[in-house]
Amino acid sequence: MIRVLNIENIILFHEKIIKETGGSKGVRDIRLIESALNRPFMTYDGRDLYSSNIEKIAVIMHSLISNHGFVDGNKRIGIAVMLILLKMNKLMITYTQDELIDLGLKTAEGTIDEKDIINWIKEHIRE
Repeated sequence: MIRVLNIENIILFHEKIIKETGGSKGVRDIRLIESALNRPFMTYDGRDLYSSNIEKIAVIMHSLISNHGFVDGNKRIGIAVMLILLKMNKLMITYTQDELIDLGLKTAEGTIDEKDIINWIKEHIRE
């Protein structure tokens, strides 16, 4: 079973990120943030659409960035939540800051999708 953050924690974490790195704080649409957090638990015909923790974390990250639920900092919160969820679920990865920036930018641009994020995580897992 995956360990996740609740929406209140994500909003507080977003405020902290904005305070530390700059930008405009605030929620643009709470329903889009809720949707991002609920998406990995979708089912079809009684089966999970996203079965592994890596898949669930990847779709949360993708949705937080793509949904634009916050006024500013959607890429930052998406990447940060991905890193926290990986750690909470004992999935350790190695990466550079440039790799994280590239991942966030490409997700926001729509040049990579959830499958690409899943592969990125798998390629960066530390054995």
